[in-house]
Amino acid sequence: MDVFFYVILVIGFFLFLSSFFTVKQQTAVIIERFGKFTSVRSSGLQLKIPIVDRIAGRVNLKIQQLDVIIETKTKDNVFVKMKVSVQFKVIQDKVYDAFYKLEYPHDQITAYVFDVVRAEVPKLKLDDVFERKDDIAIAVKRELNEAMTTYGYDIINTLVTDIDPDIQVKNAMNRINAADREKTAAEFEAESSRIRIVAKAKAEAESKRLQGQGIADQRREIARGLVESVDVLNKVGINSQEASALIVVTQHYDTLQAIGADTNSNLILLPNSPQAGSDMLNNMVASFTASNQIGEAMKEGNKNRIANKKKDKKADDFKPSDDYQNLKDTEIPDDGDNYDSRI
Repeated sequence: MDVFFYVILVIGFFLFLSSFFTVKQQTAVIIERFGKFTSVRSSGLQLKIPIVDRIAGRVNLKIQQLDVIIETKTKDNVFVKMKVSVQFKVIQDKVYDAFYKLEYPHDQITAYVFDVVRAEVPKLKLDDVFERKDDIAIAVKRELNEAMTTYGYDIINTLVTDIDPDIQVKNAMNRINAADREKTAAEFEAESSRIRIVAKAKAEAESKRLQGQGIADQRREIARGLVESVDVLNKVGINSQEASALIVVTQHYDTLQAIGADTNSNLILLPNSPQAGSDMLNNMVASFTASNQIGEAMKEGNKNRIANKKKDKKADDFKPSDDYQNLKDTEIPDDGDNYDSRI
């Protein structure tokens, strides 16, 4: 009798303990009585009738994520693998629908994602798929919300996290990108070379201009110095021809002295006799005289050609009718007869 009492006591104790259970935060517990839904219990310490009530299941109320990998084809016949991440949770007020209406929510969500992606991506080219991936994600979210709200699920967000074309297509895209960048680099290098060439040409032109200006200034000063030298020599009784000969000879010997001053020079001035300076001066005078004569002859020829052209032009412009009209206007017959009949 005592043993039976203790057995009953122990069984009663365990039944008492089994009537209490705890529910974790962000979790809902479904309670059934004899197989029929009774209630939904939230977090905390809960009580149920032993043997009569049972915990049918626990529903997670946290936000969950499901990654779906889809292989599909674009409008330009390129196969791509896309990874779509769906973030969802069970609506707290619809725990009953989430538990009893839908047995495999992950499979249901995956099916809808496949359906939407394979309907949207074939409308786009590969480049547009990368540019409009957000539009694809919005379309997936809209379709899932319409379908899954009925089952007590709320779609928080959908993200297209990866777009992976075929390896050959990626290599081709990389080559295109590399070629485009090389083209851009070549254009920049060509522009840089052009700028350098233009700058160098401008610098050379400026250098030549300055050199020419320097030479012109040098020759102007030399000429001015020669004029002053001739004036000085004229003042002491030396005429212009003798002064010119003296200057030429002086310049000749100055040149010989400059050549001889350089020990490493291989330059030889020919001819280098004193008579060479006089011959050079005579040749220069003869050249200047001949040049002046040729210039005067050319001027006279131009004047004759201009005069002949004017004479020819007057002959071409002459019209008999003009003379006739002038004669008719100025000459009046004395006898009163018609002038036209006389002509």
